[in-house]
Amino acid sequence: MAYLITCIDKDDSLDLRVKTREKHINFLSSFKDKIILAGPILDNNQNPKGTVLVLNYQRSLEVENFLKKDPYSKVKLFKEIKIIKFKKVF
Repeated sequence: MAYLITCIDKDDSLDLRVKTREKHINFLSSFKDKIILAGPILDNNQNPKGTVLVLNYQRSLEVENFLKKDPYSKVKLFKEIKIIKFKKVF
């Protein structure tokens, strides 16, 4: 089962995102077998304003635990997180 996750940053949080990015990337690197897709959502100026993840987990609880451990979540970067069941076709 795959899950599509969208995370929207809090307003005026670009500095926090940039400061935490290396820890976030290192965290994601340790889950390469679970990540189908990962990348930032960009604003009109090409600056990141959120995150999209597609993760391969069987249960939403596993996704929630993954997100809790993400450095971006630990520094409370996001104002909104959505977790949606997703079926990969291609």
